[in-house]
Order: sequence, then structure tokens, then C-alpha cells
Amino acid sequence: MKLLQLFFVLSILSLLSCSSDNSPITPGNPEPIPSEIYFPPINSNAWETVSLSELGWNANKLQPLLDYLETKITKGFIILHHGKIVIEQYFNGHSSNASWYWASAGKTLTATLSGIAQDEGLIDIHLKVSDYLGIKWTSIPLEKENLISCKHLLNMTSGLDDGLGDDVSPENLQYLADAGTRWAYHNVYVKMQDVVEHASNQTWDTYFNNKLRDKIGMTGSWISFGNLKVYTSNTRSMARFGLLLYADGKWKNTQIVSETYISEATNTSQNINQAYGYLWWLNGKSSFHLPTTQIEFQGELIPNAPADMFMALGKNDQKLYVVPSKNLVVVRMGEVANPDNPTFGLSGFDNELWEKILELTN
Repeated sequence: MKLLQLFFVLSILSLLSCSSDNSPITPGNPEPIPSEIYFPPINSNAWETVSLSELGWNANKLQPLLDYLETKITKGFIILHHGKIVIEQYFNGHSSNASWYWASAGKTLTATLSGIAQDEGLIDIHLKVSDYLGIKWTSIPLEKENLISCKHLLNMTSGLDDGLGDDVSPENLQYLADAGTRWAYHNVYVKMQDVVEHASNQTWDTYFNNKLRDKIGMTGSWISFGNLKVYTSNTRSMARFGLLLYADGKWKNTQIVSETYISEATNTSQNINQAYGYLWWLNGKSSFHLPTTQIEFQGELIPNAPADMFMALGKNDQKLYVVPSKNLVVVRMGEVANPDNPTFGLSGFDNELWEKILELTN
């Protein structure tokens, strides 16, 4: 009997030993689940990789994905799994060191820096914009202007007329509806950059570089185009930013922006457009609104993509996708993928691309 008991104990210990590594397998998911997120070092080109075979992905689907990306005039493409590079490819004369514009995908940088400023006690996004910029930053009646909070700028419900172009001078900011009652994609969000400047007593670029860019090893800069400031960087820098969001605002042992704020920013932020957070687009919602229209569309933004995915989407198909359930960050930079359907960011390309990504990863 004692020998039988001893054999039983040794067997249990053996099983525990076999399952005590950092890569357990969960039912229904053949991928090993990493124990820690990998973060590439600052001021270095070093970045650890993980192979398709290690992840159990379908290697036969890689070349069709790359061929598709090249034909769609992609310049840079990266897939991270739990922080490590699985795929990094450059096409059409682009390179790892070359910069490209983020377009409206860069809105999420403004949202994130606003969160950092709030974490530092410099701003409160629930307070009205005029608390920071003073009154008459618009041309609307004062009682209506005082309804507009910083949060309204971040979730696109300022109520200001979105049909007057990108100019955000006071004379071009006109009343259309009370703040919080109408969702409309509007360049007035850039006033959050002014709010942060005033509150921090630093230029936008200086505060951005010190508090976000340099802390996670990004490169790049803000370039002025008329009434817009557009961020440009290499593809890896966009991937670094996506990794920060995947890690709930943390970089290694440093919380860059609070997890609470990241959660707010990447979930529905108002009751009109379910698919919009704080300048982030959200998949998996039952309905959504798009720029330039007040129509409510039924269904998910990208049916082929995971429901928990949140996205930074820019003109001419600049894409940053973060998918917590699959431990993925995906970046695509390039020219417009569907010339017959150039949009603000969302296009049929998203759905086609995710069909091919999931064929590779499943």
C-alpha cells in the first residue's frame, strides 16, 4: 500500500512539474499564454521575436497575407504577440527607418497624453474647456460654450458644427447642438492639445516627448499641415504605442498612463456612438456611427475581427489594432488600400485584412 501511495504522489508531482512552465495551454486555444509582456529596450533596435511555429500559427497563410499587403500599397506591417515581433515586413520601397504619417490614427496620441495630464492632476476631463482656455474659444453663446467639457472633445460630442472644415479658430466653431447630444467627427478635438499646453505650461511637443514618446522609446515628430498637426514616425514606433495600450498603459515597471483612464478611453464613452471611446474606435458593438453622417449603422465595425479589438484608424488606411484576447498588436502603414473607397480610416480593407490575419493565426 505504501508503495502504491508513493507512486501516486510521485505521479502528481511529475504532472505538476510538467505544467509549471510559464506557457500554459488553455482549452480551445492552442497558443501558449506568455507569463509576462515583452517590452523592447529604449534607445535600441533590439526587439525579440517569436516564430509562427512556436505560436502554432498556419505558416501556409503567411505568404498570401504578405502578397495581399503588397498589392494594397502597404509600406510597413508589424504583428506583435504579447510584445514580441512575429511578422515585420516593408514593401513598395519603404524601410524600417523610414517615417510615414499616422493621419487620424494619431488622434489616439492626443487622447493618451490627455490621460497623462489628468493623472498628473494638471487637468480634469470632466471640467469645461473654458476652465483652461478661457471664454470665447468658440463663437457660440456663453451658456452653450460652458456646456462643452474636455471629455466632449475626446468623445466627439461637442455639439459644434462639423460641416465647416478643419479650422478651429473661434469664428469657425459654431453651435449646432448642445454638448453631449450629438456625435460628429470633428477636428475640434485638437483643442485638447491647447488644454494640455495651458495646463502644463509647456509646448505640446515638449510635453508629448517627455511624458510619452521618450518613455517608451518611440521616435517621430508632429508636423503642421494647415489646421492639423499630424504625427509621423517609423512603423515600430506605432507598434510601441500599441504595445503600451495592450499593457494597459504600463511600460515594463512604469505606469505611463493609468489603467483606469485606458479602460475609459477604450470603451464606449457616450450613449450615441457605441463604437467610439476617447478618440479610439471600438469593435464588437451592436451599432456604430461614421464621420459625415448622422446615420446609425447596425452591426460591428469590422465583422471579421475579434470583438474586443480597439483601433486607431487614419486616412488612407493607417491602422493600429490592439486585440487583448489574442495578445496581438497589429500595425499597417501605407497608401490608400482601396482607391475607389478612400475614407477617414475605416474601409472594406479592414475586413479583408482581418480575414487573412485570422487565417494565419487560427
